[in-house]
Amino acid sequence: MVSAGLNLIQQALTIYDRDLRLAVCNRRFQEMFELPDALVTPGADFADTIRYLAERGDYGDVGEVEAFVQSRVEVARAFEPHYMERSRAGGRTISVEGSPLPQGGWVTVYTDITRTKQQEALLRARSEELSDKVLGYSEDLSSANRQLEATITALEEAKRQLTLSEARTRLTTEMMPAHIAHVGADRRYTYSNRRLSSVMPGSQSDIVGMAIDRALGEQAYGAIRERLDAAFDRVPSVFEFTHEASSRRIRVAFTPDGQAGGVYILSMDITEEAQTRAALQQTRRREMAAQLTSGLAHDFSNLLTIILGMQSRLQKMDLGADAEELISATLAAARRGGGLLNRIADMTGKREHSPVPVALSAFLQDIETLGRSALPDAVSLQVANDLGEATLLLDPGMLQDSLLNLLLNARDAVGGRGAITLTAREVQGIWVEFTVTDTGPGFSEQALARAFEPFFTTKGGEGSGLGLGMVYDMTKLAGGRVHLVNRAEGGATATLRLPLRRADVAPSPGLVLLVEDSPELRDTVRDMLREAGHSVIEATSVAEATALLSELPEIAAVLSDISLEGDATGLDLLDELRARGTPTCLMTSLPADDPLHQAAARRVPVLRKPFSADALNIHLFAGAPT
Repeated sequence: MVSAGLNLIQQALTIYDRDLRLAVCNRRFQEMFELPDALVTPGADFADTIRYLAERGDYGDVGEVEAFVQSRVEVARAFEPHYMERSRAGGRTISVEGSPLPQGGWVTVYTDITRTKQQEALLRARSEELSDKVLGYSEDLSSANRQLEATITALEEAKRQLTLSEARTRLTTEMMPAHIAHVGADRRYTYSNRRLSSVMPGSQSDIVGMAIDRALGEQAYGAIRERLDAAFDRVPSVFEFTHEASSRRIRVAFTPDGQAGGVYILSMDITEEAQTRAALQQTRRREMAAQLTSGLAHDFSNLLTIILGMQSRLQKMDLGADAEELISATLAAARRGGGLLNRIADMTGKREHSPVPVALSAFLQDIETLGRSALPDAVSLQVANDLGEATLLLDPGMLQDSLLNLLLNARDAVGGRGAITLTAREVQGIWVEFTVTDTGPGFSEQALARAFEPFFTTKGGEGSGLGLGMVYDMTKLAGGRVHLVNRAEGGATATLRLPLRRADVAPSPGLVLLVEDSPELRDTVRDMLREAGHSVIEATSVAEATALLSELPEIAAVLSDISLEGDATGLDLLDELRARGTPTCLMTSLPADDPLHQAAARRVPVLRKPFSADALNIHLFAGAPT
């Protein structure tokens, strides 16, 4: 259709690209200059066309043809608008009007003005009464008119190209994930790419001519005002603030406009970047905590184990009600200190699923104590345990982190007043199910769809978006499921299901080999074992333990520290016990990410010091060395 249209016009038209190769021409071009097909085929060289016309004599006597062709090519490569008239060898006169293209190349229009020239000659011959001066003015005016028309055409083309360029620029800026704007000296927007509402939801998009304080709102304008004032004083800046209406983190760059006295503004939503930074900072803090605590944890664990043992002895003495109360408080504090060390180790170390026998009732009591301490007074917490005194195989550290995360999310959902319920129950003999129910507004559709995605949060810059993702990962690692749902009566329920595995009941008391190189710790652990009805023999090194094992085949279980007297460790003792198949448990104050601790945990149950007598009874006969 374009070719047919071009062929209908009476002028010849060509378009050469930046390499002066023919891109388009119409039929009139070939007819006007009587050119062969090869020179009107796309890709034909401009130089070949000039050479053909020069050799044919179309330009008259040009002297050296190649020099003439080269000069014409150099003029064409200058890509400047021009208008010229030339007479051909056959007596025809052609006007040539050329205009460069923005991307390089030429569009040229050739017009046969022979008749116009003949009319001018006839006017000259028949107007002898006109003075030569008037005649000259007439000819000059005619030529000037033709040049003016060519100039107007070039200007219109330039205007069209400028309009297209402006449209492309606007389209490009409107597609950018940022708000680009200019504010004049009167603090009104003179330009906007209409992306303000995507960066700050709730804002208007069409803000040109609007005052900046009105467009942004009181809170956002208050956050940027000081930097904006500085920008009007020609001080550029880049800073961040939180848009409270949408809970988004915004980065803003102010660049002073030295010519118009205004300010260029670039605003970007960096909420996810801020969340990632927070997560990395949290990871760094965990690493620092690990470095700070790993050296102290061993000694503190041993001290707490001794304290627990001493207080247990005092508890058996008849010291009166006042002393009993103080002893109970000391025991509770020591256990809390041990739990704190374990939680720090869980937080800073690499997480692996390590199920151990857990007394569910005591575990839920600890969760209730921790949960209540984090809730406002007007938020109630109720814990229901439908499994009673069951002992289950669970990873207590991971499960505690998961349930506390769900409780804290429920706390945020209900705000300053409401109710939260934690329930544990058995489902079809297959699952142990923990549900956290709140009376808040429930989850949004987006939150239900994306809640477990890393870094997704509805709390803006205040949330890391890692809590529910961590719950999901740890539950999957344990072979369980986690599900979120809104309740019909209001509020939300988070359900966490784990495989139901009941722990074996501890066997009858027997002879236990206790291997510990610290006398104080050995005394404390010996008392725990005897209170459980076991007989105890003791050793301080792997060599002593091996000698006793060879002499006393009736040893029913072995409890050994990992770090012992001499070069050999509890892991070396496991190698000696592998063939016997004797139930073995190791104890340690080493952090969970220590290589010795990790290697031991892969082979036998490991008790982290300090531990209680109940934990010792549960773990002692849990497994044999592998």
